[in-house]
Amino acid sequence: MHMPTKEPQINRLLGALPPEEMEILRPHLQQVPLIFRERLYEAGEPIRHVWFPNSGVVSMITELAEGDPVELATIGPEGMVGIALILGSERMENVAFNQIAGDALRMDAAQFRSSLERCPALHRLLLRYTAALMQQISQGAACNRMHTVEERCARWLLMTHDRVYTPNFLLTQEFLGQMLGVRRPTVSLAAGMLQKAGLIHYSRGEITICDREGLEAAACECYEVIRKEFERLVGAPG
Repeated sequence: MHMPTKEPQINRLLGALPPEEMEILRPHLQQVPLIFRERLYEAGEPIRHVWFPNSGVVSMITELAEGDPVELATIGPEGMVGIALILGSERMENVAFNQIAGDALRMDAAQFRSSLERCPALHRLLLRYTAALMQQISQGAACNRMHTVEERCARWLLMTHDRVYTPNFLLTQEFLGQMLGVRRPTVSLAAGMLQKAGLIHYSRGEITICDREGLEAAACECYEVIRKEFERLVGAPG
């Protein structure tokens, strides 16, 4: 069974850098709050900042013409928000918003691009992180096509648990339905089955993970694929 480690004091990517590169970045990093439901990016707008979350969870979503959002990726203290800059793009083609409040270290986009030239270890690590995030996105697309809502719900809860480092977090059924791309009655049924099995407890918009091992068994294989690929490319938490 995989268990989340103790909450880090700093973003894991920044924490993995050699001291000399962290000293280059430190003057340009501003600690800011991640406010619940705040949008960090709008689709098609220029990227002005990148974020390295220390706590909290950010969702990358795409909004369809019908107005329904679908989550592409979940980002927490293990990652960075704004990977398009690493790949040479000046814009994000999706939306990023805070699904669970926390805080982050924010850097100006121009300063970030300049820092990549001076920080080769950061550049290498972020390229590997980008590969891991792309794996999460592609695996999630396959998961949404092939697996049941209950399995997908378990996977999403596990991924969120990994990032918040606590078994309790705020989550409405409406919001979970948006993340899974299903209607509220469907997600209510799936969450109800997980609760009936004793894996989670849901009350007044708060989720509690009661049986981590059982929730892993209820999830599809996509959770382990995503987690192991991230550890291969970027490293295990700790």
